Amino acid sequence: MVKKPTREEALRLLHQYIENESLRKHAYAVEGVMRYIARLRGEDEEKWGIIGLIHDIDYERFPDKHCKKTEEILKENGWPLEYIRAAVSHGWGICSDVKPESDLEKFLYAIDELTGLVVTTALVRPTKSVFDVEVKSVKNKWKDKRFAAGVDRSIIEKGAKMLNIELEELINYTIKGMQEVAESIGLSGSTKKEDSLRLTTFKPEGENFQRLHLCDYLSNLNKLSDNASTISRDQNKVDED
Repeated sequence: MVKKPTREEALRLLHQYIENESLRKHAYAVEGVMRYIARLRGEDEEKWGIIGLIHDIDYERFPDKHCKKTEEILKENGWPLEYIRAAVSHGWGICSDVKPESDLEKFLYAIDELTGLVVTTALVRPTKSVFDVEVKSVKNKWKDKRFAAGVDRSIIEKGAKMLNIELEELINYTIKGMQEVAESIGLSGSTKKEDSLRLTTFKPEGENFQRLHLCDYLSNLNKLSDNASTISRDQNKVDED
């Protein structure tokens, strides 16, 4: 019987392959949301959380082989096939042909991109806190393609449809889950930009890499934060709705 990985083992493996701070924060955010949803649904919180934690484990070193290298890395470390399949399925239609089938896989597929939209919504608020983000705040930004341009809304919508849940419900889950890990993802609230964002610049390499991955977008949020006030002025207000 294949031994299930512990959270400590998963975190150690994540840090072995991911050094970029913003990519680590994205991993913690996805883990937090997956754990929150698992508890609500009476599922295995450790399993859901651990898979969320390592879903992008190959991205920093192998961006042009994203998901493919994840499978190799986890197999080399003796991970259960169920965990490997779930992690790889989040890239369905982009860098993987493994379609999400279980609820775990569908939620991972849906909330991966959504965490980026919630992060951006938090950062344009004066407090830069995820505790000040509401469902309507995210929805109000949904159709503005300039806002969080690195987030693929169609993937989130497709995920919600696969799960047969309303988009608002999925957004609420994501906000609540991220609030539980707010400190570890730098969104517990600060009036100082440098306190809430300590991100490094990461540019993927590889001739086969074409699509701007969510992780690249998150890695460049310093620029986004610098321009946040400009975005708000263009829209005549910072979204307080």
